[in-house]
Amino acid sequence: MAASAMRTTAAAAAASLNDVQRGSFWLDAPGRPKALPALTGDERTDLLVVGGGYSGLWTALLAKERDPARDVVLIEGHEVGWAASGRNGGFCAASLTHGFSNGLARWPDELAALEDLGARNLDAIEATVARYSLDCDFERSGEIDVATEPHQLDALRELRDEAAKLGFGGLELLDRDEVRAEVDSPTFLGGLQDRRGVAMLHPAKLAWGLKRACLDLGVRIYEHTRGLELARSGAGMAVRTPYGRVFARRVALGTNVFPSLVKRVRPYTVPVYDYALTTEPLTDEQLAAIGWRNRQGLSDTANQFHYFRITADHRVLWGGYDAVYPYGGRLSAGLDHRPETYLKLATHFLRCFPQLEGVRFSHAWGGAIDTCSRFSPFFGTAYEGRVAYAAGYTGLGVGATRFGGDVMLDLLAAERTERTALEMVRSKPLPFPPEPVAWAGIGLTKWSLARADARGGKRNMWLRTMDSLGLGFDS
Repeated sequence: MAASAMRTTAAAAAASLNDVQRGSFWLDAPGRPKALPALTGDERTDLLVVGGGYSGLWTALLAKERDPARDVVLIEGHEVGWAASGRNGGFCAASLTHGFSNGLARWPDELAALEDLGARNLDAIEATVARYSLDCDFERSGEIDVATEPHQLDALRELRDEAAKLGFGGLELLDRDEVRAEVDSPTFLGGLQDRRGVAMLHPAKLAWGLKRACLDLGVRIYEHTRGLELARSGAGMAVRTPYGRVFARRVALGTNVFPSLVKRVRPYTVPVYDYALTTEPLTDEQLAAIGWRNRQGLSDTANQFHYFRITADHRVLWGGYDAVYPYGGRLSAGLDHRPETYLKLATHFLRCFPQLEGVRFSHAWGGAIDTCSRFSPFFGTAYEGRVAYAAGYTGLGVGATRFGGDVMLDLLAAERTERTALEMVRSKPLPFPPEPVAWAGIGLTKWSLARADARGGKRNMWLRTMDSLGLGFDS
């Protein structure tokens, strides 16, 4: 792009942010439920769930569905759905392994089982949405991974061929004209379409709907109730909160990016901050200009990638690219907003869709996601099986957290199931090293990934070494 054109695009991007509201578009929706009272005093229960995001909500709901007589309490440190569950892109994927390629690289012998379990899990989410009348804009619209560089198109073709060779024939390779007939961008060279493996939804409404469903089944939910400390108590466990304690036979931890109450789990995850924008609602003419009729989710296939989708009221959500790791893994509200990233995202948006120049962005937000070194969830127990945990979803937890809830309940029941028999469930990722090694390693990896994007996908020695150690990342 010529220098003058780049300056023009940058100026238009800055103007598009003129009236932007800081905060998640999803959480700004009408109908946000009033927070429930905090726990004051002590409670006793069969199962305590810590965390009111998807992980905790699915676990509580599934626990009551398995055994309606089971007494379940859920505590949430702020409000249900306020963190990653209320600010993600709303892509609900069947994949449990952060995509087919990551699953093939890590668990080739059980990939067929993982793909089957993931497909059944997504079907079960769709059935739950219908059964409890969850008003969350659920659409089984699929997803297209788009190539914007020639080497990315080659990689998509290889992925399609590898999947077909292993019996997974649901991926459809689209050429330039075919992908631009679905969504029109001059940057698109082709794509790989999955018509059934991904649904779009309103993430905050899903969390709020799960909250209502849990309450209707008898789960007792306390918001603004942070779990501070976990300790044995007789044959069970006790969790201290600001104004009391919860005594429980079993505990399920769905705290994800927040420091685990089981301290030895903490080195397995780090927070990485992700950012997104939403446009104002597009007019009919603007929608026609980009030809986005079938409402699929999209993502490009660079290492530093963007994800984007249409909302129910015809806005475009555009997120990703920057991934910010804070030194020491410290969570900070100050990182929830990053103007330089918002400007970068707006600039990239207008390069992708120049026909939408003049569109304004209505909302801009960011927040931390829990990342582990294998980029897909891990599971475990503590305190002789009285406590279970699931974490490490790495940005793909909208669907996989339901599977994680089932795994935690299986583990707490000490049951050998098709889930707990998986090597994925029985193994752990490598923990992150202490600082400053983690900071240096993550920084070098980010630099190397950006360099690979600029060099036709060629991975340098650092990335090849990470690949050989099972730490390689490929979006």
